[in-house]
Amino acid sequence: MRSKLYELRADLLLLSVAIAWGVTFLMVQDAINSTPVYAFLFFRFGIASILMFFIAYKYLNQINKRTIFYGVILGTFLFSAFATQTFGLLYTKSSIVAFITGLNVIFVPFLAYLVFKDHISKKVFIAAIVAVIGLYSLTMSGTLTVGIGEFLTLICAFLFALQIIYTGKFSKEVNVFLLVLFQLITVTILSLIFSLSLDDVTFNLSYDYAFFKAVLITAIFATVYAFLIQTYMQQFTTASKTAIIFAMEPVSAAIFAYFMISETLTSIQLSGAVLTAPATIIAEVKFKRKLKHTL
Repeated sequence: MRSKLYELRADLLLLSVAIAWGVTFLMVQDAINSTPVYAFLFFRFGIASILMFFIAYKYLNQINKRTIFYGVILGTFLFSAFATQTFGLLYTKSSIVAFITGLNVIFVPFLAYLVFKDHISKKVFIAAIVAVIGLYSLTMSGTLTVGIGEFLTLICAFLFALQIIYTGKFSKEVNVFLLVLFQLITVTILSLIFSLSLDDVTFNLSYDYAFFKAVLITAIFATVYAFLIQTYMQQFTTASKTAIIFAMEPVSAAIFAYFMISETLTSIQLSGAVLTAPATIIAEVKFKRKLKHTL
Protein backbone atom coordinates (compact mmCIF):
# COMPACT_ATOMS: atom_id res chain seq x y z
CA MET A 1 0.00 0.00 0.00
CA ARG A 2 2.81 2.39 0.88
CA SER A 3 4.57 1.68 -2.42
CA LYS A 4 1.36 2.58 -4.29
CA LEU A 5 1.21 5.92 -2.49
CA TYR A 6 4.88 6.62 -3.27
CA GLU A 7 4.29 5.88 -6.95
CA LEU A 8 1.15 7.98 -7.10
CA ARG A 9 2.98 10.87 -5.42
CA ALA A 10 5.86 10.47 -7.88
CA ASP A 11 3.49 10.55 -10.87
CA LEU A 12 1.70 13.67 -9.62
CA LEU A 13 4.96 15.50 -8.97
CA LEU A 14 6.29 14.48 -12.39
CA LEU A 15 3.09 15.90 -13.84
CA SER A 16 3.91 19.17 -12.07
CA VAL A 17 7.27 19.13 -13.88
CA ALA A 18 5.55 18.75 -17.26
CA ILE A 19 3.28 21.66 -16.33
CA ALA A 20 6.26 23.78 -15.23
CA TRP A 21 7.98 23.17 -18.57
CA GLY A 22 4.78 23.90 -20.47
CA VAL A 23 4.02 27.12 -18.58
CA THR A 24 7.56 28.45 -19.09
CA PHE A 25 7.64 27.48 -22.78
CA LEU A 26 6.36 30.87 -23.96
CA MET A 27 8.88 32.63 -21.75
CA VAL A 28 11.75 30.60 -23.21
CA GLN A 29 10.45 31.20 -26.74
CA ASP A 30 10.31 34.95 -26.18
CA ALA A 31 13.76 34.98 -24.56
CA ILE A 32 15.54 33.22 -27.43
CA ASN A 33 13.99 35.67 -29.89
CA SER A 34 16.29 38.35 -28.46
CA THR A 35 19.03 36.24 -26.84
CA PRO A 36 21.20 33.63 -28.59
CA VAL A 37 20.05 30.12 -27.66
CA TYR A 38 23.25 28.82 -26.13
CA ALA A 39 23.90 32.07 -24.26
CA PHE A 40 20.43 31.78 -22.75
CA LEU A 41 21.06 28.14 -21.83
CA PHE A 42 24.37 29.15 -20.23
CA PHE A 43 22.74 31.75 -17.98
CA ARG A 44 19.72 29.56 -17.23
CA PHE A 45 21.72 26.49 -16.25
CA GLY A 46 24.52 28.55 -14.71
CA ILE A 47 22.14 30.21 -12.24
CA ALA A 48 20.42 26.86 -11.70
CA SER A 49 23.80 25.27 -10.90
CA ILE A 50 24.54 27.94 -8.29
CA LEU A 51 21.13 27.44 -6.67
CA MET A 52 21.54 23.67 -6.78
CA PHE A 53 24.98 23.97 -5.15
CA PHE A 54 23.44 25.55 -2.05
CA ILE A 55 20.65 22.96 -2.00
CA ALA A 56 23.17 20.11 -2.23
CA TYR A 57 25.75 21.77 0.04
CA LYS A 58 25.30 19.42 3.01
CA TYR A 59 25.87 16.40 0.76
CA LEU A 60 29.16 17.59 -0.75
CA ASN A 61 31.12 15.16 1.44
CA GLN A 62 29.43 12.33 -0.51
CA ILE A 63 30.90 13.38 -3.86
CA ASN A 64 32.70 10.54 -5.61
CA LYS A 65 33.86 9.70 -9.13
CA ARG A 66 30.74 7.71 -9.93
CA THR A 67 28.42 10.59 -8.99
CA ILE A 68 30.39 13.01 -11.16
CA PHE A 69 30.51 10.52 -14.03
CA TYR A 70 26.78 9.87 -13.90
CA GLY A 71 26.05 13.59 -13.73
CA VAL A 72 28.27 14.25 -16.76
CA ILE A 73 26.50 11.50 -18.73
CA LEU A 74 23.04 12.89 -17.96
CA GLY A 75 24.17 16.46 -18.61
CA THR A 76 25.68 15.45 -21.95
CA PHE A 77 22.47 13.69 -22.99
CA LEU A 78 20.41 16.71 -21.94
CA PHE A 79 22.58 19.33 -23.61
CA SER A 80 22.95 17.27 -26.80
CA ALA A 81 19.17 16.99 -26.98
CA PHE A 82 18.83 20.78 -26.68
CA ALA A 83 21.56 21.28 -29.30
CA THR A 84 20.14 18.90 -31.92
CA GLN A 85 16.67 20.33 -31.33
CA THR A 86 17.99 23.86 -31.87
CA PHE A 87 19.79 22.91 -35.09
CA GLY A 88 16.69 21.02 -36.22
CA LEU A 89 14.66 24.23 -35.92
CA LEU A 90 16.94 25.79 -38.53
CA TYR A 91 15.81 23.29 -41.17
CA THR A 92 12.17 22.52 -40.42
CA LYS A 93 9.00 23.92 -38.83
CA SER A 94 8.69 24.30 -35.07
CA SER A 95 5.46 22.27 -35.12
CA ILE A 96 7.28 19.33 -36.69
CA VAL A 97 10.13 19.69 -34.16
CA ALA A 98 7.61 19.68 -31.31
CA PHE A 99 5.95 16.51 -32.58
CA ILE A 100 9.14 14.56 -33.32
CA THR A 101 10.62 15.56 -29.94
CA GLY A 102 7.50 14.11 -28.34
CA LEU A 103 8.27 10.75 -29.95
CA ASN A 104 10.58 10.06 -27.01
CA VAL A 105 7.42 8.73 -25.37
CA ILE A 106 7.70 5.78 -27.78
CA PHE A 107 11.49 5.48 -27.63
CA VAL A 108 11.67 5.23 -23.84
CA PRO A 109 9.89 1.86 -23.38
CA PHE A 110 11.92 0.20 -26.13
CA LEU A 111 15.23 1.68 -24.98
CA ALA A 112 14.46 0.66 -21.39
CA TYR A 113 13.85 -2.88 -22.66
CA LEU A 114 16.98 -2.98 -24.84
CA VAL A 115 19.31 -1.46 -22.24
CA PHE A 116 17.87 -2.68 -18.93
CA LYS A 117 15.50 -5.48 -20.03
CA ASP A 118 12.53 -3.61 -18.53
CA HIS A 119 9.22 -5.23 -19.39
CA ILE A 120 7.01 -3.36 -21.87
CA SER A 121 3.46 -3.75 -20.59
CA LYS A 122 0.59 -3.73 -23.05
CA LYS A 123 -1.22 -0.78 -21.47
CA VAL A 124 1.91 1.37 -21.19
CA PHE A 125 2.49 0.74 -24.89
CA ILE A 126 -1.14 1.67 -25.67
CA ALA A 127 -0.77 4.81 -23.52
CA ALA A 128 2.35 5.78 -25.48
CA ILE A 129 0.53 5.34 -28.82
CA VAL A 130 -2.41 7.42 -27.56
CA ALA A 131 0.01 10.14 -26.42
CA VAL A 132 1.73 10.21 -29.84
CA ILE A 133 -1.61 10.54 -31.67
CA GLY A 134 -2.59 13.34 -29.32
CA LEU A 135 0.75 15.09 -29.78
CA TYR A 136 0.44 14.82 -33.55
CA SER A 137 -3.00 16.44 -33.50
CA LEU A 138 -1.88 19.14 -31.07
CA THR A 139 1.44 20.16 -32.60
CA MET A 140 1.48 19.34 -36.31
CA SER A 141 0.55 22.08 -38.76
CA GLY A 142 2.36 20.88 -41.85
CA THR A 143 3.37 17.80 -43.80
CA LEU A 144 5.85 15.50 -42.09
CA THR A 145 8.78 15.00 -44.45
CA VAL A 146 12.19 13.41 -44.00
CA GLY A 147 15.05 15.90 -44.17
CA ILE A 148 18.03 17.03 -42.12
CA GLY A 149 15.84 18.99 -39.70
CA GLU A 150 13.61 16.00 -39.04
CA PHE A 151 16.64 13.72 -38.69
CA LEU A 152 18.31 16.03 -36.15
CA THR A 153 15.08 16.29 -34.16
CA LEU A 154 14.75 12.51 -34.19
CA ILE A 155 18.21 12.33 -32.61
CA CYS A 156 16.98 14.92 -30.09
CA ALA A 157 14.04 12.68 -29.13
CA PHE A 158 16.38 9.71 -28.80
CA LEU A 159 18.70 11.70 -26.50
CA PHE A 160 15.82 12.90 -24.31
CA ALA A 161 14.72 9.26 -24.04
CA LEU A 162 18.23 8.25 -22.94
CA GLN A 163 18.23 11.02 -20.34
CA ILE A 164 14.96 9.70 -18.91
CA ILE A 165 15.91 6.02 -18.70
CA TYR A 166 19.39 6.66 -17.29
CA THR A 167 18.00 9.14 -14.75
CA GLY A 168 15.84 6.31 -13.46
CA LYS A 169 18.88 4.04 -13.13
CA PHE A 170 21.41 6.52 -11.72
CA SER A 171 19.00 8.05 -9.19
CA LYS A 172 18.90 4.71 -7.36
CA GLU A 173 22.70 4.43 -7.13
CA VAL A 174 24.05 7.82 -6.02
CA ASN A 175 22.97 10.91 -4.08
CA VAL A 176 20.14 12.54 -6.03
CA PHE A 177 21.06 16.13 -5.10
CA LEU A 178 24.66 15.73 -6.24
CA LEU A 179 23.56 13.90 -9.38
CA VAL A 180 21.36 16.86 -10.36
CA LEU A 181 24.12 19.32 -9.46
CA PHE A 182 26.68 17.74 -11.78
CA GLN A 183 24.10 17.32 -14.55
CA LEU A 184 23.35 21.06 -14.43
CA ILE A 185 27.04 21.99 -14.26
CA THR A 186 27.73 19.84 -17.33
CA VAL A 187 24.97 21.57 -19.33
CA THR A 188 26.32 24.96 -18.19
CA ILE A 189 29.86 24.20 -19.37
CA LEU A 190 28.75 22.77 -22.71
CA SER A 191 26.38 25.71 -23.26
CA LEU A 192 29.24 28.15 -22.67
CA ILE A 193 31.51 26.30 -25.11
CA PHE A 194 28.82 26.27 -27.82
CA SER A 195 27.86 29.89 -27.15
CA LEU A 196 31.43 31.12 -27.47
CA SER A 197 31.82 29.07 -30.66
CA LEU A 198 28.49 29.66 -32.42
CA ASP A 199 26.61 32.61 -30.92
CA ASP A 200 27.31 36.16 -32.06
CA VAL A 201 27.47 37.29 -28.44
CA THR A 202 27.60 35.50 -25.09
CA PHE A 203 28.03 38.16 -22.42
CA ASN A 204 27.31 41.42 -24.26
CA LEU A 205 23.55 40.94 -24.04
CA SER A 206 20.57 43.14 -23.32
CA TYR A 207 20.30 42.63 -19.57
CA ASP A 208 16.80 44.03 -19.25
CA TYR A 209 13.86 43.07 -17.06
CA ALA A 210 12.52 40.55 -19.59
CA PHE A 211 15.89 38.78 -19.76
CA PHE A 212 16.31 38.46 -15.99
CA LYS A 213 12.68 37.43 -15.56
CA ALA A 214 13.02 34.65 -18.12
CA VAL A 215 16.37 33.42 -16.82
CA LEU A 216 15.38 33.41 -13.15
CA ILE A 217 11.97 31.81 -13.58
CA THR A 218 13.25 29.11 -15.92
CA ALA A 219 16.32 28.50 -13.74
CA ILE A 220 14.21 28.05 -10.59
CA PHE A 221 11.08 26.29 -11.82
CA ALA A 222 11.95 24.74 -15.20
CA THR A 223 15.45 23.65 -14.19
CA VAL A 224 16.21 23.27 -10.46
CA TYR A 225 12.69 22.24 -9.45
CA ALA A 226 12.04 20.24 -12.61
CA PHE A 227 15.22 18.17 -12.71
CA LEU A 228 15.38 17.67 -8.95
CA ILE A 229 11.81 16.37 -8.90
CA GLN A 230 12.39 14.24 -12.01
CA THR A 231 15.57 12.69 -10.64
CA TYR A 232 14.19 12.06 -7.16
CA MET A 233 10.77 10.77 -8.22
CA GLN A 234 12.03 8.43 -10.93
CA GLN A 235 13.20 6.24 -8.06
CA PHE A 236 9.55 5.37 -7.47
CA THR A 237 8.12 5.00 -10.97
CA THR A 238 9.17 3.67 -14.35
CA ALA A 239 10.94 5.52 -17.15
CA SER A 240 8.10 4.64 -19.53
CA LYS A 241 5.47 6.24 -17.29
CA THR A 242 7.71 9.28 -16.83
CA ALA A 243 7.87 9.80 -20.60
CA ILE A 244 4.09 9.45 -20.93
CA ILE A 245 3.53 11.99 -18.15
CA PHE A 246 6.02 14.39 -19.78
CA ALA A 247 3.88 14.27 -22.93
CA MET A 248 1.60 16.65 -21.02
CA GLU A 249 4.15 19.45 -21.49
CA PRO A 250 2.84 20.70 -24.86
CA VAL A 251 -0.73 20.35 -23.56
CA SER A 252 -0.01 22.62 -20.60
CA ALA A 253 1.87 25.00 -22.92
CA ALA A 254 -1.14 25.23 -25.22
CA ILE A 255 -3.55 25.83 -22.34
CA PHE A 256 -1.29 28.48 -20.83
CA ALA A 257 -0.91 30.22 -24.20
CA TYR A 258 -4.67 30.23 -24.62
CA PHE A 259 -5.27 32.03 -21.33
CA MET A 260 -2.21 34.33 -21.37
CA ILE A 261 -2.00 35.50 -24.98
CA SER A 262 -5.37 34.32 -26.31
CA GLU A 263 -3.69 31.88 -28.68
CA THR A 264 -6.52 29.96 -30.31
CA LEU A 265 -6.61 26.19 -30.74
CA THR A 266 -8.20 24.55 -33.76
CA SER A 267 -10.68 21.75 -33.19
CA ILE A 268 -8.01 19.24 -34.21
CA GLN A 269 -5.49 20.72 -31.76
CA LEU A 270 -8.10 20.73 -29.01
CA SER A 271 -8.89 17.08 -29.68
CA GLY A 272 -5.16 16.35 -29.54
CA ALA A 273 -4.88 17.97 -26.11
CA VAL A 274 -7.93 16.06 -24.90
CA LEU A 275 -6.49 12.80 -26.27
CA THR A 276 -3.02 13.24 -24.75
CA ALA A 277 -4.27 13.69 -21.18
CA PRO A 278 -5.92 10.24 -20.81
CA ALA A 279 -2.64 8.56 -21.81
CA THR A 280 -1.29 9.21 -18.30
CA ILE A 281 -4.44 7.67 -16.81
CA ILE A 282 -4.16 4.58 -19.02
CA ALA A 283 -0.58 4.05 -17.83
CA GLU A 284 -1.62 4.60 -14.20
CA VAL A 285 -4.41 2.04 -14.37
CA LYS A 286 -1.99 -0.55 -15.70
CA PHE A 287 0.55 0.21 -13.04
CA LYS A 288 -1.95 -0.15 -10.22
CA ARG A 289 -3.24 -3.42 -11.57
CA LYS A 290 0.25 -4.77 -11.89
CA LEU A 291 0.99 -3.89 -8.28
CA LYS A 292 -2.25 -5.47 -7.12
CA HIS A 293 -1.47 -8.61 -9.05
CA THR A 294 2.02 -8.95 -7.59
CA LEU A 295 1.02 -8.40 -3.95
